[in-house]
Amino acid sequence: MRRITPLLIVVVGLLALAIDFSFAFAPGLTNPITNNPIETRLGLDLQGGVEVDYLVLPANGKTPDSSALNTIVGIIDRRVNATGTTEPVIETKGSNQISVQLPGVSDVQQVVKLVGSTGQLTFVPLPPATYGTSTAAGTKPVPAEGDPIDPSLKPLFGGDQVASANASFDQTTNQRAVAFTLKDPAKTIFAQWSASHIGDFFAIVLDGQVVSAPYIKSAITDGSGQISGSFTAAQMNDLVTVLQYGALPFPLQEISSQNVPATLGADFLHRTLLAGALGILLVFLFMILYYRLQGSVAVLALLYYTVVVLAIFRLIPVTLTLAGIAGFVLSVGMAVDANILIFERTREELRAGKTLGPAIEAGFNRAWNSIFDSNVSSLITAFILFWFGSSVIRGFALVLIIGVLTSMFTAITVSRTVLRTIVRWQWTRKASLFGVNEEEFVTAAPRGARRNEIRSRA
Repeated sequence: MRRITPLLIVVVGLLALAIDFSFAFAPGLTNPITNNPIETRLGLDLQGGVEVDYLVLPANGKTPDSSALNTIVGIIDRRVNATGTTEPVIETKGSNQISVQLPGVSDVQQVVKLVGSTGQLTFVPLPPATYGTSTAAGTKPVPAEGDPIDPSLKPLFGGDQVASANASFDQTTNQRAVAFTLKDPAKTIFAQWSASHIGDFFAIVLDGQVVSAPYIKSAITDGSGQISGSFTAAQMNDLVTVLQYGALPFPLQEISSQNVPATLGADFLHRTLLAGALGILLVFLFMILYYRLQGSVAVLALLYYTVVVLAIFRLIPVTLTLAGIAGFVLSVGMAVDANILIFERTREELRAGKTLGPAIEAGFNRAWNSIFDSNVSSLITAFILFWFGSSVIRGFALVLIIGVLTSMFTAITVSRTVLRTIVRWQWTRKASLFGVNEEEFVTAAPRGARRNEIRSRA
């Protein structure tokens, strides 16, 4: 394991550097797992953008409840994400309001038009002469999820004709499925069309974009059907939500809208970065002056930690807000705390008479329990904040979680590996470099060397 660890540290460090500076040599690079762009994302408070507040109005004699508000938030989130907006913040306010915050957007009216419309869900037949059938390809490929639909195609009926939709399971194929039931007159329309179009495709379309494009396996004569396929759990739940709530269940009334100036966000960013950099620099100076050689190793480990954390932020990517930056600075402090525990235990072991190598190993081993307990406590708190907090609190918690996990790796693995390596060099084996006096350090010398010294004096 000791042979693999240095290689692992080097590989992780090089990958992190490549990700941190990918904007210079590979702009537009994406995460192969999530397909998200590798980029540094800034929140509304740093980048500027648009903020719009809406009032949810009653409809058809019904007053919106918390479930309806959450449904509307989900629909708006899908609409906004379809435009490529990075990390929109969409949340409820009070019992009947919704706030929409979009970083990097400047056109308020575009947002109002996109968000405030009630939406239109339609079921559109795809002509077999153009799109083919389940057994034969057409002149055009069947549109995939998110593709725009040909506006010339006439829909069979609208989403208001869906009576119910729920997650199901296909007993014949053992696949996830979505069961739905239609109202009249859509029940009759779909029965007639499906009976004469077995094998043909049709598209479920929300706001002009395809949500799903299944084919007719058998006639839907009673208005109850089932869409099955290789769904993930998330895709299945999304389709259920679209069928139930493709159009907003309650109308929205704009209360207020404003542009958040990007210059204000940039000013906050510069001040925050300056304050954070000064704080971290003071910590570095303290570690070097007080812990000497070990402090210098800690500084290198913290620089390594910073490179890795920033790479993770870009890789996911994490949207950085002022609260998130505060979480990052806090995680740096926790990483320093872990190193302090290790170095103090190492000093105690040296003063107890151990040689340098065993003292360092014992320092790391005996500090581990305290480091583990404190970090796990912080992680539990951060996970609770992430699960139950608002968008700002969740951003802070996510950054803190990433920082704490990374700090445990750098404090235990990176610092330990570097110290193991450099203490083999003779010039590092000095008491002054480890913060102990010469007498204590001599006591910690190898026993054989001390016996030889006593005998020579005799």
